[in-house]
Amino acid sequence: MGMAPGIGPGATGVGVAEMARDGRFAEIEDLFAPPLRAVVTAERLQAAWAAEVGRHGSVSAIGEPQSEPREAGLVRVSVPVTCEHGGLIMVMSVDHAGMLHGLRLAPAATTSWTPPPYAVPKRFGEREVTIGAGPLAVSGTLSLPRGRGSRPGIVLLSGGGPFDRDATSGPNKPLKDLAWGLASRGVAVLRFDKVTHTHNSQVTNAPDFTMTDEYVPHAVAAVRLLQDQSSVDPTRVFVLGHSMGGKVAPRVATADASVAGLVILAGDAQPMHQSAVRVAHYLASLDSSLITDADVEAITRQAAMVDSPHLSSATPAAELPLGLWPGSYWLDLRGYDPVSTAAVLDKPMLVLQGGRDYQVTVEDDLSRWRAGLAHRPDVTIRVYAADDHLFFSGTGPSTPAEYEPAQHVDPVVIADIAEWLTAGQGKITRFLSSLRRLKN
Repeated sequence: MGMAPGIGPGATGVGVAEMARDGRFAEIEDLFAPPLRAVVTAERLQAAWAAEVGRHGSVSAIGEPQSEPREAGLVRVSVPVTCEHGGLIMVMSVDHAGMLHGLRLAPAATTSWTPPPYAVPKRFGEREVTIGAGPLAVSGTLSLPRGRGSRPGIVLLSGGGPFDRDATSGPNKPLKDLAWGLASRGVAVLRFDKVTHTHNSQVTNAPDFTMTDEYVPHAVAAVRLLQDQSSVDPTRVFVLGHSMGGKVAPRVATADASVAGLVILAGDAQPMHQSAVRVAHYLASLDSSLITDADVEAITRQAAMVDSPHLSSATPAAELPLGLWPGSYWLDLRGYDPVSTAAVLDKPMLVLQGGRDYQVTVEDDLSRWRAGLAHRPDVTIRVYAADDHLFFSGTGPSTPAEYEPAQHVDPVVIADIAEWLTAGQGKITRFLSSLRRLKN
């Protein structure tokens, strides 16, 4: 009979685990979103479950769910299942309506986030802060290097989806890697939970919700909070955005002229509805169990709606790519060009790209940054050939599965960002600040 409407992703996950324990696989199948229904049946799930129970014994307990935001507005829910002779994890991707977009049985978790080798916790301290005011305020973490002297600061923006301040994904926390790595090298760092993480239903159900609403107000508030720290040079506070955070970073700098410069990691420049079709084709070419031809056709139809003159704020999310954002969100995206917005900013920029990234690519996205910023001597562009979308190093074609093992952001990326912020850009930023004062 399915889940009751309105329950959270964690409760959905526990309910699915209970259904499996009780043999109610047809009820689990009723919760499958179309992409999952196309590749998994109740019978196939029952066979996989029977194999696990045969190996580990009957279920003795179902543990507390762990919920983590993923890109595209989905929530990754992991439910530990204890059996007589071991255990397993039920891992699900759940949307805001409680439908399952992914379901697999995994070995019992044995790893969690640990500090990367380049982090030196004794070199900095951390404290909780509040970003923004009123009912949409969010929590964040301020990482301040120890010692005297004025230092640069940077605000971190995560990618698309209701991410927490660390961009948590399984055992990985790429924004925490960045924060601890940069703070260990003398940079003050502020990261915060996205408003769609803390107040998801409140904002996503609001009329006319846009990418700007999701990012800009809290990003500007974070910049100002960092500028107010006595150990931070207020003229050297930068914004770093990853993925959609990189796309929106030029808009943040447009909204707040005090932003000293931008660091853009895997910032998507290709229109998002077009990249959704491209990624769908790529995943289908890797493995038809990841995405079917029917899924590709559906995504292509939804992308066409974004280009349609009939797109409006009233267009239902179900008719648009990913099925998560209203027409107002796509209208905002359709009218925004991050490269041209960045090109007119008189601010230095560092643009970084993973060579193995299939979500944001050298060919489809970085080529646009290169072409649009070619006239700017204060823009540095670097490609890390072995890195994927999260700047994890690897080999061979990148796949979604490679994000699952515990790993850390490439140490060379951390070192290059820190060097850019603390060495060359300090001089450039002070020079530009002097010019602005002379003009005034």
